[in-house]
Amino acid sequence: MGMVGLPAASMEGDLSVSSDFEGGSVASVEIDNATRTIRFMPGGDPARGWPCWWYFRVDGVEAKEQITFLLKGSDATVTVPGGPPAKPLAASWAMPEAATYSEDGVSWRHTEKGLREGDWMRYQVASSADGSLWIAWGPPYTPGMAARFLKELAVTSPAAEATELCRSREGRAVPMLAVREGDRPSSGRFGVWIQARQHAWESGSSWVAQGFAEWLVGPSPEADWLRQNAEVFLVPIMDVDNTATGNGGKDARPQDHNRDWTPAPHWNEVIAAQQRVLGLAKEGRLDIFLDLHNPAPGDPTFFFILPDKLLQEPMVGLRRRFIDLAYDRISKIKPLIPMSNKPKETGASYHPLWKQISSNWVCFNGNPHTVSLCLETVWNAPSSTPEGYRSVGANLAAAVSAFLSERPQRR
Repeated sequence: MGMVGLPAASMEGDLSVSSDFEGGSVASVEIDNATRTIRFMPGGDPARGWPCWWYFRVDGVEAKEQITFLLKGSDATVTVPGGPPAKPLAASWAMPEAATYSEDGVSWRHTEKGLREGDWMRYQVASSADGSLWIAWGPPYTPGMAARFLKELAVTSPAAEATELCRSREGRAVPMLAVREGDRPSSGRFGVWIQARQHAWESGSSWVAQGFAEWLVGPSPEADWLRQNAEVFLVPIMDVDNTATGNGGKDARPQDHNRDWTPAPHWNEVIAAQQRVLGLAKEGRLDIFLDLHNPAPGDPTFFFILPDKLLQEPMVGLRRRFIDLAYDRISKIKPLIPMSNKPKETGASYHPLWKQISSNWVCFNGNPHTVSLCLETVWNAPSSTPEGYRSVGANLAAAVSAFLSERPQRR
């Protein structure tokens, strides 16, 4: 959200804060140079989603000093479903147990566990060198990172093509990966659609998508089988505009991306994804649709599903089989990824716009055998790191391969 209006450092050793880079966001910054303490709130325009994301750089850091960060929840009011702004968002959405920081803006790790002090959360970072620190709600994953990663993957893997789903309403590219190998025609391949980040603040979901892609082009026999027998489409960031500008995205006006799956969507990304997904369904090969998210602060990893009573076989049985395969793999990851084997439901009692949620819409518009799910990957755990998220993605991809290898071969 640009510079935060602070004066330039006037003497050597003064700290300064900036967020004038892709994905940056912070508000209400106060710096105490005597105690090396920075107070702040999450940035972002509440009209563009929940103000819980924060990500900024601190310059003027000296080697072997400790910087204290005091975070307070945003005081901006947010909307309730179908209504006007009502009250501030609960601070817990903005307060991970441990913050994420970097000394080079590339490699990310957790701080020690923060300390809640009334309305504030205290994090501390000990620097190892003179220069800068980057600190964030979770490991950042920007549209630029997505584009670079997919292009690098396409260079190293002949089965991968880095392309674009569409251009956003603000003119940004929406990077997409398409993966297939061998001479088998599309009609003889399973169709797999993976998308992440319909809510911009949920950065961990993009890392899960990256882990899926890395496994998919890797050397294992299971990955090779999937490339030979399926056509996989992967979108690491759906809401590129709010991700790029450091906004939350969730409940953004005029429509949340994940409530926009209607006959006439507002967002270009949803329009383009619907067209692709419906194309696979028309060909009778919409086999798997996975929408990747991060959940509430206290939740483990789990799947969201439509209630069984709203669906028919074989969809219900196939969905259960896939969930079992995914749970068996993800729950065994070391270090532990907390995961529940009991899905939560997204029926009429979940949200007034429940039929417009992407995975639900796909159930109603896909094939009778389509497995359509939302995976929520825990963000508030010691394993909620780039490495932990990528391991979830890799094991999710392995579950896709195992599941499809049990299905009748396409001709």
